[in-house]
Amino acid sequence: MKAKKQFTHFDAQGQAHMVDVAPKNETRRIARAGGRITMLPATLKLIEAGDAKKGDVLGIARIAAIQASKRTSDLIPLCHPIALTRVGVEFKIDKKKNAIYCEVTAETVGRTGVEMEALTAASVALLTIYDMCKAADRGMLIEGICLLEKQGGKSGHWLR
Repeated sequence: MKAKKQFTHFDAQGQAHMVDVAPKNETRRIARAGGRITMLPATLKLIEAGDAKKGDVLGIARIAAIQASKRTSDLIPLCHPIALTRVGVEFKIDKKKNAIYCEVTAETVGRTGVEMEALTAASVALLTIYDMCKAADRGMLIEGICLLEKQGGKSGHWLR
């Protein structure tokens, strides 16, 4: 993978700034991000059964992810506020690895991408699972959070 020659969030004097997206064309933009949380087998069974004391863990984590995607510009200082057109959150349980995979798809029609919204949403979904289950398993591990794919804009399509 080749790195760009410069970071876009710094001006010629090296000062941080919000990138000017006004000259960019509005296009449909999509980003997918994901990660996983691993845990004890007993913790995974509690989540699957819906018996965790706090209720439907994955349902709450899904709502948390959607909320987080909408609040990304409040958390990441130089992100633009984006009018999201769709946020999808999927969970996949892997019993062999005692893991739950989370994948988020964020979409908009606009002048800047939605990678940060998808990454933030995936992170918060996994953190929510941790928060809801930590009484049963403080050793859970969140890992592999990354951008999986982005589409739209000047740079086009990128796939991990």
